[in-house]
Amino acid sequence: MNIHEYQAKELLRAYGVPTPPGEVVYTAKAAARVAQELGGSRWVVKAQIHAGGRGKAGGVRLASSPAEVAEIADQLLGSTLVTEQTGPQGRVVNRVLVERASRIDREFYLSLFVDRVSQRIVVIASDQGGVDIERIAAERPEAIRTEQVDPGVGLLDFQCRKIATAIGLGRRAAPFTRLLKRIYRLFRDKDCLLLELNPFIETEDGDLVALDAKMTIDDNALFRQGAIAELRDFDEEDPKEVEASGHDLNYVALDGDVGCIVNGAGLAMGTMDAIVLHGGRPANFLDVGGGASPEKVANAFRIVLKDPNVRAILVNIFAGINRCDWIAEGVVQATRDQAIELPIVVRLAGTNADAGRRILDRSGLDLIQARDLDDAAAKAVAAAAGRTEVRVP
Repeated sequence: MNIHEYQAKELLRAYGVPTPPGEVVYTAKAAARVAQELGGSRWVVKAQIHAGGRGKAGGVRLASSPAEVAEIADQLLGSTLVTEQTGPQGRVVNRVLVERASRIDREFYLSLFVDRVSQRIVVIASDQGGVDIERIAAERPEAIRTEQVDPGVGLLDFQCRKIATAIGLGRRAAPFTRLLKRIYRLFRDKDCLLLELNPFIETEDGDLVALDAKMTIDDNALFRQGAIAELRDFDEEDPKEVEASGHDLNYVALDGDVGCIVNGAGLAMGTMDAIVLHGGRPANFLDVGGGASPEKVANAFRIVLKDPNVRAILVNIFAGINRCDWIAEGVVQATRDQAIELPIVVRLAGTNADAGRRILDRSGLDLIQARDLDDAAAKAVAAAAGRTEVRVP
Protein backbone atom coordinates (compact mmCIF):
# COMPACT_ATOMS: atom_id res chain seq x y z
CA MET A 1 0.00 0.00 0.00
CA ASN A 2 1.35 3.42 -0.95
CA ILE A 3 0.75 6.58 1.05
CA HIS A 4 1.11 10.23 0.10
CA GLU A 5 4.25 12.28 0.62
CA TYR A 6 2.65 14.44 3.31
CA GLN A 7 1.55 11.33 5.21
CA ALA A 8 5.04 9.82 5.02
CA LYS A 9 6.49 13.09 6.33
CA GLU A 10 4.09 13.07 9.28
CA LEU A 11 5.43 9.61 10.19
CA LEU A 12 9.02 10.76 9.74
CA ARG A 13 8.49 13.73 12.05
CA ALA A 14 6.98 11.42 14.67
CA TYR A 15 10.30 9.56 14.68
CA GLY A 16 12.39 12.71 14.95
CA VAL A 17 13.34 13.06 11.28
CA PRO A 18 13.26 16.73 10.19
CA THR A 19 11.08 17.70 7.22
CA PRO A 20 10.22 21.14 5.81
CA PRO A 21 7.33 22.89 7.56
CA GLY A 22 4.16 22.60 5.51
CA GLU A 23 0.53 21.57 5.30
CA VAL A 24 -1.66 19.69 2.84
CA VAL A 25 -4.60 21.64 1.40
CA TYR A 26 -7.51 21.05 -0.96
CA THR A 27 -8.28 24.57 -2.22
CA ALA A 28 -6.31 27.48 -3.64
CA LYS A 29 -7.56 29.78 -0.86
CA ALA A 30 -6.23 27.39 1.79
CA ALA A 31 -2.91 27.23 -0.03
CA ALA A 32 -2.46 30.99 0.21
CA ARG A 33 -3.38 30.91 3.90
CA VAL A 34 -0.78 28.23 4.63
CA ALA A 35 1.91 30.20 2.79
CA GLN A 36 1.17 33.26 4.89
CA GLU A 37 1.22 31.26 8.11
CA LEU A 38 4.51 29.55 7.22
CA GLY A 39 6.20 32.86 6.50
CA GLY A 40 9.32 33.27 4.40
CA SER A 41 9.77 34.54 0.88
CA ARG A 42 9.54 31.35 -1.21
CA TRP A 43 7.27 28.33 -1.08
CA VAL A 44 6.93 24.99 -2.84
CA VAL A 45 3.56 23.66 -4.07
CA LYS A 46 3.63 19.88 -4.57
CA ALA A 47 0.92 17.76 -6.18
CA GLN A 48 0.05 14.76 -4.00
CA ILE A 49 -0.37 11.61 -6.08
CA HIS A 50 0.97 8.08 -5.72
CA ALA A 51 3.63 8.38 -8.42
CA GLY A 52 7.17 9.60 -8.85
CA GLY A 53 8.45 11.99 -11.48
CA ARG A 54 6.15 14.81 -10.35
CA GLY A 55 8.83 17.47 -10.64
CA LYS A 56 9.60 16.75 -14.28
CA ALA A 57 5.86 16.68 -15.06
CA GLY A 58 5.20 20.11 -13.55
CA GLY A 59 3.71 18.81 -10.33
CA VAL A 60 6.27 20.53 -8.08
CA ARG A 61 6.56 24.31 -8.48
CA LEU A 62 8.19 27.24 -6.70
CA ALA A 63 6.27 30.39 -5.77
CA SER A 64 7.48 33.75 -4.49
CA SER A 65 4.22 35.10 -3.04
CA PRO A 66 1.07 33.74 -1.37
CA ALA A 67 -0.89 34.90 -4.42
CA GLU A 68 1.37 32.84 -6.69
CA VAL A 69 0.99 29.87 -4.32
CA ALA A 70 -2.79 30.14 -4.74
CA GLU A 71 -2.47 30.43 -8.51
CA ILE A 72 -0.29 27.31 -8.79
CA ALA A 73 -2.55 25.35 -6.43
CA ASP A 74 -5.58 26.35 -8.51
CA GLN A 75 -3.82 25.09 -11.67
CA LEU A 76 -2.85 21.76 -10.08
CA LEU A 77 -6.01 20.90 -8.15
CA GLY A 78 -8.38 18.92 -10.35
CA SER A 79 -5.81 18.57 -13.13
CA THR A 80 -4.52 15.26 -14.47
CA LEU A 81 -0.80 14.89 -13.89
CA VAL A 82 1.00 12.54 -16.29
CA THR A 83 4.43 11.29 -15.17
CA GLU A 84 6.73 8.48 -16.20
CA GLN A 85 5.15 6.32 -13.48
CA THR A 86 1.45 7.09 -14.00
CA GLY A 87 1.19 5.93 -17.59
CA PRO A 88 -0.57 7.98 -20.27
CA GLN A 89 -3.83 8.10 -18.30
CA GLY A 90 -2.18 10.12 -15.51
CA ARG A 91 -3.57 10.78 -12.03
CA VAL A 92 -6.03 13.43 -10.89
CA VAL A 93 -4.60 15.83 -8.31
CA ASN A 94 -7.01 16.14 -5.37
CA ARG A 95 -4.67 17.80 -2.87
CA VAL A 96 -1.41 19.74 -2.77
CA LEU A 97 1.30 20.13 -0.15
CA VAL A 98 2.46 23.68 0.54
CA GLU A 99 5.89 23.94 2.17
CA ARG A 100 8.31 26.70 2.94
CA ALA A 101 11.19 26.43 0.47
CA SER A 102 14.47 25.08 1.86
CA ARG A 103 17.88 26.64 1.29
CA ILE A 104 19.71 23.64 -0.15
CA ASP A 105 23.47 23.24 0.05
CA ARG A 106 23.74 19.58 -1.06
CA GLU A 107 21.30 16.91 -2.25
CA PHE A 108 21.55 13.18 -1.49
CA TYR A 109 19.56 10.04 -2.23
CA LEU A 110 18.63 7.73 0.66
CA SER A 111 16.31 4.74 0.71
CA LEU A 112 15.61 1.50 2.52
CA PHE A 113 13.89 -1.49 0.92
CA VAL A 114 13.26 -5.18 1.53
CA ASP A 115 15.56 -7.24 -0.69
CA ARG A 116 13.80 -10.56 -1.27
CA VAL A 117 16.97 -12.20 -2.60
CA SER A 118 19.10 -11.59 0.49
CA GLN A 119 16.00 -11.49 2.75
CA ARG A 120 17.36 -8.38 4.42
CA ILE A 121 16.66 -4.69 4.60
CA VAL A 122 19.08 -2.84 2.33
CA VAL A 123 20.13 0.79 2.68
CA ILE A 124 20.89 2.61 -0.59
CA ALA A 125 22.57 6.01 -0.63
CA SER A 126 24.16 8.38 -3.11
CA ASP A 127 25.60 11.87 -3.18
CA GLN A 128 23.69 12.42 -6.44
CA GLY A 129 20.12 12.87 -5.18
CA GLY A 130 17.36 14.53 -7.15
CA VAL A 131 15.15 13.96 -10.17
CA ASP A 132 17.84 12.21 -12.24
CA ILE A 133 18.66 9.43 -9.78
CA GLU A 134 17.42 6.70 -12.17
CA ARG A 135 19.69 7.95 -14.94
CA ILE A 136 22.64 8.23 -12.55
CA ALA A 137 22.06 4.68 -11.30
CA ALA A 138 22.11 3.41 -14.89
CA GLU A 139 25.06 5.45 -16.14
CA ARG A 140 27.17 5.67 -12.98
CA PRO A 141 26.44 2.65 -10.78
CA GLU A 142 29.57 3.38 -8.75
CA ALA A 143 27.78 6.45 -7.38
CA ILE A 144 25.26 4.21 -5.61
CA ARG A 145 26.26 2.77 -2.21
CA THR A 146 24.46 -0.14 -0.56
CA GLU A 147 24.58 -1.69 2.90
CA GLN A 148 22.74 -4.84 3.96
CA VAL A 149 21.31 -5.00 7.48
CA ASP A 150 21.49 -8.24 9.46
CA PRO A 151 17.95 -8.72 10.84
CA GLY A 152 19.37 -10.34 13.95
CA VAL A 153 21.26 -7.25 15.11
CA GLY A 154 19.72 -4.38 13.15
CA LEU A 155 21.40 -1.34 11.66
CA LEU A 156 24.74 -0.72 13.40
CA ASP A 157 26.55 2.55 13.98
CA PHE A 158 29.57 1.58 11.92
CA GLN A 159 27.33 0.90 8.91
CA CYS A 160 25.82 4.38 9.23
CA ARG A 161 29.29 5.91 9.39
CA LYS A 162 30.35 3.97 6.28
CA ILE A 163 27.38 5.35 4.37
CA ALA A 164 27.98 8.88 5.64
CA THR A 165 31.61 8.78 4.54
CA ALA A 166 30.73 7.27 1.14
CA ILE A 167 28.32 10.09 0.26
CA GLY A 168 30.44 12.94 1.60
CA LEU A 169 28.88 13.41 5.02
CA GLY A 170 31.83 12.08 6.98
CA ARG A 171 32.07 15.25 9.06
CA ARG A 172 28.38 14.93 9.88
CA ALA A 173 28.60 11.21 10.67
CA ALA A 174 27.22 11.52 14.21
CA PRO A 175 23.96 13.37 13.36
CA PHE A 176 23.59 11.32 10.18
CA THR A 177 23.89 8.09 12.21
CA ARG A 178 21.21 9.24 14.65
CA LEU A 179 18.95 10.18 11.76
CA LEU A 180 19.44 6.99 9.75
CA LYS A 181 18.76 4.80 12.78
CA ARG A 182 15.48 6.66 13.37
CA ILE A 183 14.54 6.07 9.74
CA TYR A 184 15.43 2.39 10.07
CA ARG A 185 13.29 2.10 13.23
CA LEU A 186 10.35 3.68 11.39
CA PHE A 187 10.86 1.26 8.51
CA ARG A 188 10.74 -1.75 10.84
CA ASP A 189 7.94 -0.49 13.09
CA LYS A 190 5.57 0.30 10.22
CA ASP A 191 6.25 -2.83 8.12
CA CYS A 192 7.57 -0.87 5.15
CA LEU A 193 8.64 -2.40 1.89
CA LEU A 194 10.17 0.86 0.66
CA LEU A 195 11.07 4.18 2.27
CA GLU A 196 12.72 6.61 -0.13
CA LEU A 197 13.99 10.11 0.62
CA ASN A 198 14.88 11.83 -2.63
CA PRO A 199 16.27 14.29 -2.17
CA PHE A 200 17.60 14.09 1.35
CA ILE A 201 19.38 17.40 1.82
CA GLU A 202 21.89 19.33 3.85
CA THR A 203 20.73 22.94 4.16
CA GLU A 204 22.95 26.01 4.05
CA ASP A 205 22.63 26.07 7.85
CA GLY A 206 23.99 22.52 8.08
CA ASP A 207 20.70 20.78 8.91
CA LEU A 208 19.87 17.33 7.52
CA VAL A 209 16.30 17.33 6.18
CA ALA A 210 14.03 14.87 4.32
CA LEU A 211 12.89 17.11 1.48
CA ASP A 212 10.76 14.45 -0.20
CA ALA A 213 9.46 11.07 0.96
CA LYS A 214 7.92 7.98 -0.62
CA MET A 215 6.66 5.08 1.51
CA THR A 216 5.21 1.68 0.59
CA ILE A 217 3.68 -0.53 3.28
CA ASP A 218 3.40 -4.33 3.15
CA ASP A 219 -0.29 -5.12 2.52
CA ASN A 220 0.09 -8.38 4.42
CA ALA A 221 0.97 -6.47 7.60
CA LEU A 222 -2.00 -4.08 7.59
CA PHE A 223 -3.87 -6.25 10.09
CA ARG A 224 -1.42 -4.98 12.74
CA GLN A 225 -1.05 -1.48 11.29
CA GLY A 226 -4.51 -0.07 11.87
CA ALA A 227 -3.40 3.57 11.91
CA ILE A 228 -1.45 3.09 8.67
CA ALA A 229 -4.39 1.33 6.98
CA GLU A 230 -6.52 4.41 7.62
CA LEU A 231 -4.14 6.44 5.42
CA ARG A 232 -5.15 4.46 2.33
CA ASP A 233 -6.38 6.71 -0.49
CA PHE A 234 -8.80 4.71 -2.64
CA ASP A 235 -8.91 7.51 -5.23
CA GLU A 236 -5.28 6.67 -6.08
CA GLU A 237 -6.03 3.00 -6.77
CA ASP A 238 -7.64 1.18 -9.66
CA PRO A 239 -11.36 0.86 -8.79
CA LYS A 240 -11.33 -2.74 -9.99
CA GLU A 241 -8.51 -3.57 -7.58
CA VAL A 242 -10.35 -1.89 -4.71
CA GLU A 243 -13.54 -3.84 -5.44
CA ALA A 244 -11.59 -7.08 -5.78
CA SER A 245 -9.99 -6.65 -2.36
CA GLY A 246 -13.50 -6.27 -0.91
CA HIS A 247 -14.38 -9.72 -2.29
CA ASP A 248 -11.10 -11.27 -1.06
CA LEU A 249 -9.79 -11.53 -4.63
CA ASN A 250 -6.19 -10.76 -5.54
CA TYR A 251 -6.47 -8.62 -8.69
CA VAL A 252 -3.92 -6.49 -10.52
CA ALA A 253 -4.86 -4.69 -13.75
CA LEU A 254 -2.53 -5.07 -16.74
CA ASP A 255 -2.59 -3.80 -20.32
CA GLY A 256 -3.53 -6.85 -22.39
CA ASP A 257 -6.79 -8.27 -23.80
CA VAL A 258 -6.99 -11.78 -22.29
CA GLY A 259 -8.78 -11.70 -18.94
CA CYS A 260 -7.48 -14.27 -16.44
CA ILE A 261 -9.33 -16.02 -13.61
CA VAL A 262 -7.00 -18.48 -11.88
CA ASN A 263 -6.59 -20.12 -8.48
CA GLY A 264 -3.17 -19.71 -6.89
CA ALA A 265 -0.60 -16.97 -7.43
CA GLY A 266 1.97 -19.31 -8.96
CA LEU A 267 -0.49 -20.76 -11.45
CA ALA A 268 -1.70 -17.24 -12.27
CA MET A 269 1.87 -16.20 -13.11
CA GLY A 270 2.34 -19.34 -15.19
CA THR A 271 -0.93 -18.63 -17.00
CA MET A 272 0.22 -15.15 -17.93
CA ASP A 273 3.54 -16.53 -19.18
CA ALA A 274 1.69 -19.05 -21.34
CA ILE A 275 -0.49 -16.31 -22.83
CA VAL A 276 2.60 -14.29 -23.74
CA LEU A 277 4.26 -17.43 -25.17
CA HIS A 278 1.36 -17.79 -27.58
CA GLY A 279 1.60 -14.16 -28.71
CA GLY A 280 -1.05 -12.63 -26.48
CA ARG A 281 -1.04 -10.25 -23.53
CA PRO A 282 -2.86 -10.81 -20.22
CA ALA A 283 -5.33 -8.12 -19.17
CA ASN A 284 -4.93 -8.85 -15.48
CA PHE A 285 -3.61 -11.03 -12.69
CA LEU A 286 -6.47 -12.53 -10.69
CA ASP A 287 -6.17 -15.20 -8.01
CA VAL A 288 -9.52 -16.40 -6.63
CA GLY A 289 -7.71 -18.24 -3.82
CA GLY A 290 -8.70 -21.48 -2.15
CA GLY A 291 -12.27 -22.49 -1.46
CA ALA A 292 -13.72 -20.26 -4.17
CA SER A 293 -17.51 -20.38 -4.13
CA PRO A 294 -19.69 -19.88 -7.22
CA GLU A 295 -20.46 -16.37 -5.94
CA LYS A 296 -16.75 -15.56 -5.67
CA VAL A 297 -16.16 -16.77 -9.22
CA ALA A 298 -19.10 -14.65 -10.43
CA ASN A 299 -17.56 -11.60 -8.72
CA ALA A 300 -14.25 -12.35 -10.44
CA PHE A 301 -15.98 -12.36 -13.84
CA ARG A 302 -17.71 -9.06 -13.10
CA ILE A 303 -14.44 -7.36 -12.15
CA VAL A 304 -12.53 -8.72 -15.15
CA LEU A 305 -15.30 -7.57 -17.48
CA LYS A 306 -15.03 -3.99 -16.23
CA ASP A 307 -11.85 -3.72 -18.27
CA PRO A 308 -12.97 -2.57 -21.75
CA ASN A 309 -9.82 -4.04 -23.31
CA VAL A 310 -10.76 -7.64 -22.48
CA ARG A 311 -11.56 -9.65 -25.62
CA ALA A 312 -11.57 -13.17 -24.15
CA ILE A 313 -11.52 -14.76 -20.69
CA LEU A 314 -9.35 -17.67 -19.61
CA VAL A 315 -10.43 -19.64 -16.53
CA ASN A 316 -7.57 -21.87 -15.39
CA ILE A 317 -8.21 -24.00 -12.31
CA PHE A 318 -6.01 -26.67 -10.78
CA ALA A 319 -8.14 -27.69 -7.82
CA GLY A 320 -6.83 -28.94 -4.52
CA ILE A 321 -8.69 -27.12 -1.78
CA ASN A 322 -10.91 -25.72 -4.52
CA ARG A 323 -13.44 -27.96 -6.26
CA CYS A 324 -13.83 -27.92 -10.02
CA ASP A 325 -17.57 -28.46 -9.81
CA TRP A 326 -17.91 -25.29 -7.69
CA ILE A 327 -15.82 -23.36 -10.18
CA ALA A 328 -17.89 -24.72 -13.07
CA GLU A 329 -21.11 -23.68 -11.35
CA GLY A 330 -19.64 -20.20 -10.90
CA VAL A 331 -18.67 -19.98 -14.57
CA VAL A 332 -22.15 -21.02 -15.69
CA GLN A 333 -23.86 -18.68 -13.22
CA ALA A 334 -21.71 -15.71 -14.24
CA THR A 335 -22.14 -16.35 -17.97
CA ARG A 336 -25.92 -16.48 -17.66
CA ASP A 337 -26.50 -13.74 -15.07
CA GLN A 338 -24.08 -11.27 -16.67
CA ALA A 339 -25.03 -12.19 -20.25
CA ILE A 340 -21.38 -12.58 -21.19
CA GLU A 341 -20.85 -12.63 -24.93
CA LEU A 342 -17.05 -12.76 -24.97
CA PRO A 343 -15.32 -16.10 -25.63
CA ILE A 344 -14.64 -18.02 -22.40
CA VAL A 345 -11.93 -20.69 -22.31
CA VAL A 346 -12.06 -23.06 -19.33
CA ARG A 347 -9.40 -25.50 -18.18
CA LEU A 348 -10.26 -27.66 -15.15
CA ALA A 349 -7.92 -30.11 -13.42
CA GLY A 350 -7.77 -31.70 -9.98
CA THR A 351 -10.55 -32.22 -7.44
CA ASN A 352 -13.90 -33.06 -9.09
CA ALA A 353 -12.60 -32.08 -12.53
CA ASP A 354 -14.82 -34.60 -14.33
CA ALA A 355 -17.88 -33.36 -12.46
CA GLY A 356 -16.97 -29.80 -13.37
CA ARG A 357 -16.66 -30.65 -17.06
CA ARG A 358 -20.08 -32.34 -17.00
CA ILE A 359 -21.62 -29.17 -15.55
CA LEU A 360 -20.08 -27.12 -18.37
CA ASP A 361 -21.28 -29.63 -20.99
CA ARG A 362 -24.85 -29.67 -19.65
CA SER A 363 -25.06 -25.88 -19.43
CA GLY A 364 -25.70 -25.51 -23.14
CA LEU A 365 -23.42 -22.48 -23.16
CA ASP A 366 -20.83 -21.89 -25.86
CA LEU A 367 -17.85 -22.42 -23.56
CA ILE A 368 -14.45 -23.46 -24.94
CA GLN A 369 -12.92 -26.27 -22.91
CA ALA A 370 -9.17 -26.94 -22.91
CA ARG A 371 -7.08 -30.02 -22.14
CA ASP A 372 -4.21 -28.33 -20.32
CA LEU A 373 -2.61 -24.94 -19.70
CA ASP A 374 -0.86 -24.76 -23.06
CA ASP A 375 -4.04 -25.63 -24.93
CA ALA A 376 -6.03 -23.13 -22.85
CA ALA A 377 -3.59 -20.28 -23.46
CA ALA A 378 -3.47 -20.96 -27.20
CA LYS A 379 -7.25 -21.01 -27.46
CA ALA A 380 -7.66 -17.85 -25.35
CA VAL A 381 -5.14 -15.90 -27.44
CA ALA A 382 -6.82 -17.05 -30.64
CA ALA A 383 -10.26 -16.11 -29.31
CA ALA A 384 -9.08 -12.65 -28.24
CA ALA A 385 -7.69 -12.08 -31.75
CA GLY A 386 -10.96 -13.25 -33.34
CA ARG A 387 -9.36 -16.37 -34.77
CA THR A 388 -10.79 -19.87 -34.65
CA GLU A 389 -7.51 -21.62 -35.44
CA VAL A 390 -4.81 -22.10 -32.82
CA ARG A 391 -1.25 -21.20 -33.76
CA VAL A 392 1.64 -23.18 -32.32
CA PRO A 393 4.44 -20.91 -31.01
